[in-house]
Amino acid sequence: MKYDLPYPSGRSPLLARNIVSTSQPLATQAGVDVLRKGGNAVDAALAAAATLVVVEPTGCGLGGDAFAIVWDGSSLNGLNASGRSPAEWTPERFSALSDMPGEGFDTITVPGVVAGWAELSRSFGRIEFADIFQSAIEYAERGYHVSPTIAKLWSVEAERLGRQPGFAECFMPGGRAPRAGELFGNPALAASLRSIADTHGRSFYEGPLAKKIVEFVGSLGGCLSCEDMAENRPDWCGTIAAEFEGVHLHEIPPNGQGIAALIALGILEHTNIADLEVDSAAALHLQIEAMKIAFADMHAHVGDMASMRIAPDDLLDPEYLSTRAALIDPEQAGEFRAGVPKAGGTVYITAADENGMMISLIQSNYRGFGSGVVVPDTGISLHNRGSDFVLSDGHPNQVGPKKRPLHTIIPGFVMRNGSPLMSFGVMGGGMQAQGHLQMMVRTQLWGQNPQAASDAPRWRVQDGGKLMVERDMPNGTLQSLSDFGHCILQDPPEAAFGFGGAQLIQRIDGGYIAGSDHRKDGAAAGF
Repeated sequence: MKYDLPYPSGRSPLLARNIVSTSQPLATQAGVDVLRKGGNAVDAALAAAATLVVVEPTGCGLGGDAFAIVWDGSSLNGLNASGRSPAEWTPERFSALSDMPGEGFDTITVPGVVAGWAELSRSFGRIEFADIFQSAIEYAERGYHVSPTIAKLWSVEAERLGRQPGFAECFMPGGRAPRAGELFGNPALAASLRSIADTHGRSFYEGPLAKKIVEFVGSLGGCLSCEDMAENRPDWCGTIAAEFEGVHLHEIPPNGQGIAALIALGILEHTNIADLEVDSAAALHLQIEAMKIAFADMHAHVGDMASMRIAPDDLLDPEYLSTRAALIDPEQAGEFRAGVPKAGGTVYITAADENGMMISLIQSNYRGFGSGVVVPDTGISLHNRGSDFVLSDGHPNQVGPKKRPLHTIIPGFVMRNGSPLMSFGVMGGGMQAQGHLQMMVRTQLWGQNPQAASDAPRWRVQDGGKLMVERDMPNGTLQSLSDFGHCILQDPPEAAFGFGGAQLIQRIDGGYIAGSDHRKDGAAAGF
């Protein structure tokens, strides 16, 4: 591993025996506090996750979903804590629409994050479930000073969602979003957190909180029911993996988009990328083309696992990926359609402790605050994950009852020779699989440390094949990519949210090295 920092960010990697890395410093500190009090990595991640609901409401809430990958010291465990659609969400309900709605009551699926927290604590936690909520409840009750990056996004989202039911009353005190440095409290959310802590999450699905959620959504015209809430269960789903440069990247199986990162990596295994320089246009071109192919396959074939006609293993078959790699012209950008393999069946947190436990955990309300709908007197903002269903008849991701939609949020985990190497994630919608690819090639192929890999200028493939790049990407590289035929757009500085936020922890001899994205307010901390 290289310890140099070739890109400007103002941050250095953290090296310690126990580490928590998140997108908000108060959440990181909450996790470290739990480690110091005898908790393990899972306890620390959960304390950070609960705190993020309070201090980074622009990315997550109690009304969102979660996924996690845990190395428990002897095995790797994958948890899908995403909720399903209401039982009354038939295709006919949305038949008059050309697309799924993007916000409001008809985008709200059952929230899974609270059940995910409870299951992780029950399976791997060392301390009492209620003890992980102490920091979160304190910040909600007493208030906290809003951090700068979150304040910017809050202002944007308030402009978009301010008229949604319950939003302004909860998140726009005085009629506007709080500014950076201002004190913001959410006592109703504190009460909800305390109820969840005291009942190990049951009140959220079967008790008074569930009743408030169902009644409010119903009053708006939605059809979320008490039965939908009570039937929610997270699933221990294992992981799927692809080999790259002698390591294996593990992702949660569909309904998540992690399979797109695996497809892209598998395609790169059949190219000469290892012979190229780390920031060369030729290396970037191969990654971009691999990602475009992976997205073509994902959008055609991936949805709720029960509805998929193509098995994940078939999409990841090395022989199939070799044929997909052969479509890449090393000197010219292409347009790609989905392939046909053989027929077959956002906030991110990572923590690691000195006993070897590591966790990769991600949770989200999806687009900013999610649906914009906030349940009165609870502080619960409900996600809009249902907007990722499609309306096409017969598509594996077609909207339907009791079904999980295609998900953007994905935790990543890297194994080497059967041992844990790195837990990481890159929050940010459709950027996530692309971010996983970029972090993998930088850390595992070119040996960059987690902070350097995070700092490097990023690219992302847009709908229609256009290529968005960060403004600090060198002009010479941009010109070369343009010569390859890529249609390039540069984001203005205020749109940096679109390139995601990375948090990474990689194992080293006797400890770990971590990086935290300078595009966010966050930090890595430990001891």
